[in-house]
Amino acid sequence: MQNEWKSLAVVFPGQGAQRPGMGQDFAQSDAESMRLFDEASAALDVDLKQICFTEDERLNLTEFTQPAILTMEIVVYRYLQKQYQLTASFFAGHSLGEYSALVAAEVIPFVDAVKIVRKRGALMQQAVPEGKGSMAAVILESVASPEFSEIVTGSGADIANYNSGSQIVISGSKEGVEKASQALEAQYPGIKIVPLNVSAPFHSRLMKEIEAEFRDYLQGFSRSFQFERAEMVASNFTGSFHEPQRLLDNLVDQISGSVRWIENMELMRTHANEILELGPNRVLTKFFATIGVEVPTVFTLRSAEKLFPKS
Repeated sequence: MQNEWKSLAVVFPGQGAQRPGMGQDFAQSDAESMRLFDEASAALDVDLKQICFTEDERLNLTEFTQPAILTMEIVVYRYLQKQYQLTASFFAGHSLGEYSALVAAEVIPFVDAVKIVRKRGALMQQAVPEGKGSMAAVILESVASPEFSEIVTGSGADIANYNSGSQIVISGSKEGVEKASQALEAQYPGIKIVPLNVSAPFHSRLMKEIEAEFRDYLQGFSRSFQFERAEMVASNFTGSFHEPQRLLDNLVDQISGSVRWIENMELMRTHANEILELGPNRVLTKFFATIGVEVPTVFTLRSAEKLFPKS
């Protein structure tokens, strides 16, 4: 199948995709995959295999969720590189997944990225006391309109994710999200609003206070970055490909800014002949389906073998 993919984009889901047991089948069958889990564990002084492979409550704590997902996603990507000579030309990731994309594109070294996203997750959790923030998915045809945005921001909440033309996620204080939800329900009959089980209001103005500290931490790793390779990676914050000189700014701004995933999907569709999702679960494929693009997902060893059958 590799020969059929002349121009491949690889995309990675973010937080919320985690599941107990993720990556265990790759690690048990492949020494290189096991080594990556061990490298990440040593870098964090935390047993990521315990967190990922068992029913460990830390898997849903943001500080650990983020490095766990990133590690699993890079394990899958590198396994496909080695076993099937997979070569991608373009990369994108949803929120946390953008860091997996940057590692896969060889912009950020793997071990550095594991440390960076742990810090990112810890800061995000510390920004707002648990129970004070909230997020909700909003489902409605043609949801991404200027009027819709005005209602959300006017209520004191923010648009966290533009996931598709019919789904966005709002984020902010518990009161702001509740007020926005009530205003949206009054304005749009038939709207569906689903509260999300999250520990912090990601991609909202409440995250701004951690940006300076995160920038300082990120800057400390930047000497090892291959900035020029960022041009093949989509930015959640701008919606377009990263400009190397703006990479650090984009990653900092992404924390409180909206994830412009609709634009990222269109970017991948425009530049790639095929798109492949790699992660713990099928997450992004349903968003791509809304723009008429079929995206297969590799989330287990079995799914990899099914997609890349031996000749």
